[in-house]
Amino acid sequence: MPSAADEVRRAIAAGDVAIRFDEFVRLALYGDDGFYIGTRSGRAGRRGDFLTSPEVGPLFGTVIARALDAWWEDLGRPDPFDVVEVGAGPGTLARAVVASAPACASVMRYTAVEIAPQQRAMHPSGITSLAEMPDLPLTGVIVANELLDNLPFRLFVFDGGWRESYVGTQGDRFVEHLAAVDQVPSCLPDVAPHGSRAAVQDAAREWVESAISRLVHGRVVALDYCTNTATMVRRPWREWLRTYVSHGRGSHYLANVGDQDITVEVAVDQLPAVSVISTQADFLRRQGIDSLVEEGRQSWHERASSPDLAAMKMRSRVSEAEALLDPNGLGSFSVLEWEVLCGTVHKVA
Repeated sequence: MPSAADEVRRAIAAGDVAIRFDEFVRLALYGDDGFYIGTRSGRAGRRGDFLTSPEVGPLFGTVIARALDAWWEDLGRPDPFDVVEVGAGPGTLARAVVASAPACASVMRYTAVEIAPQQRAMHPSGITSLAEMPDLPLTGVIVANELLDNLPFRLFVFDGGWRESYVGTQGDRFVEHLAAVDQVPSCLPDVAPHGSRAAVQDAAREWVESAISRLVHGRVVALDYCTNTATMVRRPWREWLRTYVSHGRGSHYLANVGDQDITVEVAVDQLPAVSVISTQADFLRRQGIDSLVEEGRQSWHERASSPDLAAMKMRSRVSEAEALLDPNGLGSFSVLEWEVLCGTVHKVA
């Protein structure tokens, strides 16, 4: 049976000795037999490999629906109002947003972009489902929840100078080769402790630039776990380069290729300058999560003696909010916003 490991070996054999680390990650995650594409089909959810904010429950989607209404108002209520969710997985966020019936619903064109065909097949009706981001001028919002951390990245190691990581083979194992570089990426410091590592996230930067270029007016919103390059260099690499499978930490990134997720904290300084950056907890509170939780408490109190499914959903808002606002978990994630006016990013003071 074909595997992602076989695909990586073929790529190595087709070259000289090794392939660059970002190409290894691309094949391990998005190759024909990669973690997200092959029969393994890794995904978010309680029955999947990791839990993202939309999978905690419908409250997150309800808050995002409120945010969409606010952004729609800010733009002068455009018709149509484009909402493009990239890295949509099985459509959990899209389903929750549509179910929330935002005020902009009558003019909203919701497009869920997901590369994995198995997950696109689960997208809800009433939206557009695509494998790639639409290449046309948009007025609205492009949102990506935990996408940037999953894009391929280059890996550098400081060994008297910066050297770049490549992946080769030694018998049946994948091994790392370090190669000299002609030009050190500008984001890396001149000097670092011996053995320090850093990710260079060209694909994440290019994705943000591509998303911005599609907007006439609106904003790009990325929610993710973030850091900066200087901090990354000082920390143990296992803290910011992680693997996951079945809701637990996985093996070394060169092991079990195609059977585990490979993820990296997003270095914000390597991205285009943001208009607004906040924690997820602050963002959700700004968009009214506390009032939605209070509404849930009140609804449950009124119907607790004979609860129905709707009442149970309202009650669950309390526990969902605890998870979404947790300062040691999802609440500490960053929300990055690029506000685009007339095709140009606007820096908010």
